[in-house]
Amino acid sequence: MTTVLVADDDADIRELVTFKLTQAGYTVIGVPDGLAALDAARTQGPDLVVLDLMMPGLSGLDVCAELRRSPATAALPVIMLTAKAQEQDVTAGFATGADDYVVKPFSPRELVSRVQAVLARSAAAASAL
Repeated sequence: MTTVLVADDDADIRELVTFKLTQAGYTVIGVPDGLAALDAARTQGPDLVVLDLMMPGLSGLDVCAELRRSPATAALPVIMLTAKAQEQDVTAGFATGADDYVVKPFSPRELVSRVQAVLARSAAAASAL
């Protein structure tokens, strides 16, 4: 089963995303901050990470940068899920290594579709190697 790590300090958002992804057939690990996200990404081996940008401790950008620096997690797909919608925010997300960027408020169905698309691209890239 495919595992998705969801990191968001807003418990309501985290629960909504967890519910929708679980409904779609994914196993979900939910964490409330960047440090817990980094730890879970390193120890639990998720197939994809959904990161809020603004979290206590480490921001989503910090977590993404750390994941990209480590050979063990460098290829782990990351979707940013954030209220930061300015062009420079989106650009910073992609520059840090995000595979997709979703702005809050968001459609839960669209997020599930984006998770599916990023996972499919990741699987295709891995099989091409």
